[in-house]
Amino acid sequence: MTKAPVNSNFDHESYLRSLTKQPGVYRMYDAENNLLYVGKARNLKNRVTSYFRASGLSAKTMALVSRIHRIQITVTASEMEALLLEQSLIKQHRPPYNIVLRDDKSYPYIYLSTHQDYPRLSFHRGTRKKLGSYFGPYPSATSVRDSLNILQRLFQIRQCDDAFFKNRSRPCLQYQIKRCTAPCTQKISVADYRADVQVAELFLQGRNQAVLNHIREAMQKASDELEFERAAKYRDQNIQLQKIQEQQYVHARSGDVDVFAVQTESNVHCVQGMFVRGGRMLGNRTWFVRDQLAREDADLLSAFLSQYYFGSIEREIPKVIVCNAKIAYYDAVKEALESKAEHKVELLFNVRTQRARWLTMAQENAQNSLNTYLAEKRNVFARFVALQELLQLEDVPARLECFDISHTSGEATVASCVVFDTNGPLKSDYRRFNIEGITAGDDYAAMTQALTRRYARLKAGEGKLPDVLIIDGGKGQLGVAREVLEGFQIDNVVILGVAKGESRKPGLETLFVVGQGEVVAPPNGAALHLIQHIRDEAHRFAITGHRQRRGKKRTRSELEGIPGIGAGRRRELLTYFGSISAVKGASKEEISKVAGISSKLATEIYSRLHLE
Repeated sequence: MTKAPVNSNFDHESYLRSLTKQPGVYRMYDAENNLLYVGKARNLKNRVTSYFRASGLSAKTMALVSRIHRIQITVTASEMEALLLEQSLIKQHRPPYNIVLRDDKSYPYIYLSTHQDYPRLSFHRGTRKKLGSYFGPYPSATSVRDSLNILQRLFQIRQCDDAFFKNRSRPCLQYQIKRCTAPCTQKISVADYRADVQVAELFLQGRNQAVLNHIREAMQKASDELEFERAAKYRDQNIQLQKIQEQQYVHARSGDVDVFAVQTESNVHCVQGMFVRGGRMLGNRTWFVRDQLAREDADLLSAFLSQYYFGSIEREIPKVIVCNAKIAYYDAVKEALESKAEHKVELLFNVRTQRARWLTMAQENAQNSLNTYLAEKRNVFARFVALQELLQLEDVPARLECFDISHTSGEATVASCVVFDTNGPLKSDYRRFNIEGITAGDDYAAMTQALTRRYARLKAGEGKLPDVLIIDGGKGQLGVAREVLEGFQIDNVVILGVAKGESRKPGLETLFVVGQGEVVAPPNGAALHLIQHIRDEAHRFAITGHRQRRGKKRTRSELEGIPGIGAGRRRELLTYFGSISAVKGASKEEISKVAGISSKLATEIYSRLHLE
């Protein structure tokens, strides 16, 4: 049986005798007057007394109690007021023994500048004061980016900023890859562009059936008018939209629901949130919650929801919130949610039919994320979480790409692109680029060419954009990457530059982030280890490609320029003699003995290889 902790610094018996039984908030401090923990209670005396009972406390709670030097209380009129005051104090002081939700960013939206002749679709976060329409909120920046990519493919609405738009004299790459109709150069009339915008608005409002009906009518009309190319365009739109609808809709009718599931293993808590608006799944998010007191799931969910909805961010509260356990302080949390939302809120844990399926999805996703986190495999996922904290990202990055350049004095330049996901290296997505047409040794030009070729394909839909782009280089290389991505109007990718430290020793690297400047990472921290891992992998992959290209050039280039010598005859010559130097040392007669090589061709080969 666990015994109560001994704390000679705090006379809890005297303190408890005079403690009130009213609702309120209690604050525990250590000997240095540091705030350790903030809690709420319906009955302050009963709740605080529970920390000093003779047995039944967890080891972590005993550790907290052993540090208490004094307790301060604030009496409130109700348990709901206590809950709100508790969240305010947690937000202000971030005590080490409280659950602290590291989530200080507002909801992102999609913004449509409807007041302009040629409206623009863009990512938006913050106050909604500009003229135009806002669609959302979305659970994460990734969800917004995915939706913008879908809109670009379907409706070709511009996403470039106004300065870029006003200064175009010819269409940009987006027009060439059929992601924009080039309103910047009047390739489309205002009326036709507005028609596309109206359909895009219907899509953003979740009225997919209306969009499908509109597209089918336009397709039939174009077909009747024998404009078969335009009809084919609408046909492709229709097919794409049907596929998207299948992926996004989890319920065919309606529903605004937030679903939360917590899974715990090895004292690691994973909370998965899924967000449904108008029956459409907008996206999901994962949190790994710090908990120093080993709480039960009901207590952890109560603390999590309180911080999520009453923390530093103004969040939309839907009419239905579903959890995979009945939360502690149920009545107080429900009352507080309804008071803030100004409408009735159903806080459910025992659900059926569609809501049960949503909850099952959330639980399965939480368990999968937890399994990934706990899996050994060099603890890659933990490193991704550390990178999220280092770069102050809203979500754990799901995909990293790293570029490096390799050459020997400008010869046979090769750029590498390696990709990591939360399971480690994703070698099927690795790419190499043979760099041509630049000044030998110009790494900036080489990086520009590699990034341009890579992101032209990604913008065309051939692959996924990364959450973080890592460049092996300092501020100059970082500037090149920023310019290339700006040219493609890609603004939701974090760009990180890794400059080698003194003596090129690991741990001494300098990190630069576009928009943030220099970022300091702990030399032995998990985030820096991840950056070093992907940087070294990009370096290895680039060097391997460079050596292969250089070797191919040095062994075959002298034969490749000879008329009549194709790949087959080069292979026969090198197989017969073993190397290019052996071919050069052979006589005309010996060369003519190789299959497929006539005496005339042998003379030509000999002459070419022995030119001064």
